[in-house]
Amino acid sequence: MGHPKFARPKTDRPTHPWKEARIEEEHRLKEQFGLKKVGGMKEIWREKSALRRHRNQAMKLIGRVDSTEGHFAREKQDLLVSLHNKGLLHEDSNLDDVLSITVEQMLSRRLQSVVYFKGLAPSMRSARSLIVHGHISIGDQRMTVPGYKILRSEEEELGYSPGSPYIDPDHAFRREMEERRMPGGTPEDDTQKDPEDDFVEQVKADAESAPTIEDTIPEEGA
Repeated sequence: MGHPKFARPKTDRPTHPWKEARIEEEHRLKEQFGLKKVGGMKEIWREKSALRRHRNQAMKLIGRVDSTEGHFAREKQDLLVSLHNKGLLHEDSNLDDVLSITVEQMLSRRLQSVVYFKGLAPSMRSARSLIVHGHISIGDQRMTVPGYKILRSEEEELGYSPGSPYIDPDHAFRREMEERRMPGGTPEDDTQKDPEDDFVEQVKADAESAPTIEDTIPEEGA
């Protein structure tokens, strides 16, 4: 039993740290989803641990003969509704579908991935830069955590932050992305290439010059 003052870690590390097949798979996922070059494996382990908890709960409920009524019926419904709200299951899914969820699906529901899939960034790593520097928001809430698990209900409110220069559709950054999407464009391999240094520096500069919450508060006597 752990110390009651401290929470137990929610991320399980690999039991065997040097399995070649697992290491190759994790390197592929790290490049595919633009995870951190240092510490990116921990982000994958975190998603694998969460997926393992979902599967264990589903298998426990599948093994119950009375899971159609009472407490277990509510627990089953809560699990399916929760995973549907997180974008991991369809509305008419069952417990067997929970066992089919993959780590790729878990990683696809991170804020960084959804920003890229919605066309707000030209690559996964660029999406991470935009989030970290405060250019992405959900509604009025500025988001700075690339690993945030976005809900279905929040996707419609996802966009550029009100104070970000990229909210302007005529900004050079957005025009360049539109040109890449046009037929005949030359899309690059987003999983292998980092954002250019000029782009990263531009994001940092725009983040520093963007108005803060304090700038929007009128001064006394004004």
